[in-house]
Amino acid sequence: MAVSTSNIYGNISISDEAIARVASHAALDCYGIVELVSPKLKDTISDLFNKGVKGIKVNTTGNKIFIDIYVIIKFGVSISAVAESLKQSVKYQVEKFTGMIVHTVNVNIHGVKL
Repeated sequence: MAVSTSNIYGNISISDEAIARVASHAALDCYGIVELVSPKLKDTISDLFNKGVKGIKVNTTGNKIFIDIYVIIKFGVSISAVAESLKQSVKYQVEKFTGMIVHTVNVNIHGVKL
């Protein structure tokens, strides 16, 4: 799927993968995030053969964007503070990139690393 909009100059269509890449860069820039991970083992195996974005799932419905992020965080940081910062950063960067509203950003913490 993709989100699309039009203006006086024509139509703009942004793929889910492009949105996922922006979300991925924003997530990795956040303090306390060690890495992005796939939500399931079978997704990890398929990532070896697929060029998709690991750890980010983007769903679009109309002009609404829904993002799920799967991360490993750094040991010793406040989980709630890191998750809230991650949500705000990803929401801001994707909205700035697309010009559309991000409806939800769900953070799924799959582990902790030293």
